[in-house]
Amino acid sequence: MLGFLLFLLVVFGGAGLWVHLKGIEYVLVHQRWVFVCFFLLPLSVIFDLYHYLRTWIVFQLHSAPKKHDERVRNIQKQVRAWKEDGSRSQMCTARAGWQTMSLRVGKYKQTMRNININLIDILEVDIERQVVRVEPLATMGQVTASLLPLGWTIPVLPELDDLTVGGLICGVGVETSSHHYGLFQHTCEAFELVLADGSLVRCTKDENPDLFYSVPWSHGTLGFLVAAEIKIVHAANFVKVEYKPCHSAEEINKVYTEEVMKKSENDFVEGLMYNENQAVVMTANLTNQAEPGKVNSIGLYYKPWFFKHVESFLKTGPGVEYIPLRHYYHRHTRSIFWELQDIIPFGNNPVFRFLCGWMVPPKVSLLKLTQGETVRQLYEKHHVIQDMLVPLSKMAEALRVFHKEIKLYPLWMCPMLLPSQPGMVHPKGDEDEMYVDIGAYGEPKTLDFDATATTRRLEEYVRSVNGFQMLYADCYMTREEFRQTFDHTLYDKLRTDLGCEKAFPEVFDKICKKNRL
Repeated sequence: MLGFLLFLLVVFGGAGLWVHLKGIEYVLVHQRWVFVCFFLLPLSVIFDLYHYLRTWIVFQLHSAPKKHDERVRNIQKQVRAWKEDGSRSQMCTARAGWQTMSLRVGKYKQTMRNININLIDILEVDIERQVVRVEPLATMGQVTASLLPLGWTIPVLPELDDLTVGGLICGVGVETSSHHYGLFQHTCEAFELVLADGSLVRCTKDENPDLFYSVPWSHGTLGFLVAAEIKIVHAANFVKVEYKPCHSAEEINKVYTEEVMKKSENDFVEGLMYNENQAVVMTANLTNQAEPGKVNSIGLYYKPWFFKHVESFLKTGPGVEYIPLRHYYHRHTRSIFWELQDIIPFGNNPVFRFLCGWMVPPKVSLLKLTQGETVRQLYEKHHVIQDMLVPLSKMAEALRVFHKEIKLYPLWMCPMLLPSQPGMVHPKGDEDEMYVDIGAYGEPKTLDFDATATTRRLEEYVRSVNGFQMLYADCYMTREEFRQTFDHTLYDKLRTDLGCEKAFPEVFDKICKKNRL
């Protein structure tokens, strides 16, 4: 033990000396992996350990519900103080921009009245009603850690541990079970908000329904979300995953579409596309039993990154394995999908995984906090992080457009049922429609890539097929184009009825590119 501590002292001391000699800016720009491996990974472990212990203690002592009402009253007090001060500027949460999962830091927080929202806990698991009541800053990691030991889970559980309930409701959340349940918002039973006048309101499909359907995608521009009730369903021990490699664009479209439409046969459907003619389509089902020798605990620190593991089936052919449920839920967390390979190029090396894999991944918030202006500009000009939602019937065409514009792989393909309901996002017709989320994360390989021009062409295509853009990403649309994409009918009515014009910016003003730098 002493020898190991001395080894760490020498390594970290040497790294610190090297950084001192080279300069912190040089390391952050040219050798970022050094800073990430020797500083951000240990800090991330400490942060995760503290957060886990705090969450466990609060959940075991049932202390969160007792403090929730007090914290909500404090939020109401802050809003009323804003009114008494003359409502001179609009309001937003005081949560620092670098703490969010989006890679952008919103500058609007510098000019708005910041309201402290310290709501990070799971409040109640109601088995009789089959709902879990949570605060908006509770994360997906907290949800699975709290619910799975009780034998429950939520129907749509997006992969990354640090995604928050509030972000998934007021923004958007999708998972490979969404072809059954819809988006994360469609699994919610109730929302509780503090409005612009400081009042506390609860809304459901039957109680204040206009507000209930308007909160999703509103990005905190109708009020401050302080709690949500989400459906829960029975969990299982494992997920049986079947890997189906495809070797042509036609086969990819055929196999993926067929599996998505077999809703009664597949609990989960996912696709990873590795080039324009190669992809692996995965179907998965909950089960309590696993075949001997076929269990793969993919979430263990020394295991290959999931997207690399999946890619191996292109060579070996179809396969079946059983993944523990929590490992499946967070299968993309360790590699942040595949973004970590650009930060730590040797991160999937077996030696690195064995020695340092237990510290992976670095917190996205810490990556943002330490990236500096030079790195931010590099990401701005040479990096894409986009999720575009298009009708499943247009998937093959959309994939060709993505290939032409960015030639970026892997691509993530996640299906979702989009119900015909009121709100900002719904099918153009009167019937439910199946959509697919095409996720592009990384450095484009097209020679003429221009962040603004290329993204605008993608946005234009998505609009032309009645699709949608996830708004955590860079949005280059004009206000008119934005309103053409997202239905503002009910949203505009609510903003007028609730007196939001003075209190909160519009969604477009909050997410548009010029305000998010």
